[in-house]
Amino acid sequence: MVSWSGHIVPFIVTVAIWFVATGLIAWADNRERATFSTSLMVGSIAGIAGLLVILLSSLSTQVWAVYLSFIGALMVWGWHELSFLTGASAGPRRGLADPSLTGLARFRQAAATVMHHEVALAVTALLLISLSWDVPNQIGATVFVLMFAMRLISKINLFVGVPNASSEMLPEQLVYLKSYFGPSRMTLLLALSIAAIAAASGWFATLALAAPVGSAEMVGASLLTTLALLGVLEHLFLALPFRDGMLWGWALPQRRPAAPTNRD
Repeated sequence: MVSWSGHIVPFIVTVAIWFVATGLIAWADNRERATFSTSLMVGSIAGIAGLLVILLSSLSTQVWAVYLSFIGALMVWGWHELSFLTGASAGPRRGLADPSLTGLARFRQAAATVMHHEVALAVTALLLISLSWDVPNQIGATVFVLMFAMRLISKINLFVGVPNASSEMLPEQLVYLKSYFGPSRMTLLLALSIAAIAAASGWFATLALAAPVGSAEMVGASLLTTLALLGVLEHLFLALPFRDGMLWGWALPQRRPAAPTNRD
């Protein structure tokens, strides 16, 4: 049976935070570069605060603690996203792709553009897993690991090639990343990725439906279900003719058109 407090409210909370937080990060990393230091300072404070929130709330299995742990994980994630999209922690390579490279050589070059960011995410995921290993509330670590996995899958798909590599929200300082995108095509990898994330969301949904009504377990599973469903939606955006500006155009003030780059 669907519960308002255990299923519907977590769904609304997750979608609202996803929409607003994505827009705010897009707004911050598309402003003048002179503002990046302030944005990174604010983001760092929020990220550290998020980590502390996860640690404190992980000791309780109350519903409020589940929500706090979830929000804390998103604060830490937002910190990483802001540092990446402002160019502060992308990778050692900051230029266009070499069009003559193929196969493994092309992959190594592409990986060098995001290496620092991916290592930072992996280290943070391991830290949260280790800190949450024996605590009663593990939602914070689970949320972060889930988002890390879905983001890694999307980046691999972009490298291989997707039908709709929309880049309206890609900031000017990272526009060179478009040259590492694969050709515009539908692949088995993208279809399997969507199916796998959908399966994960279905598994979380079964946990949410099976948990006691109004319990922390129900709320936590519902939050994870919605987060995974948003992951499915974002991967569907890669397959369908969807424009980022349709949802987050308000977050891109006075954007200049991105410079054209070569694609296969």
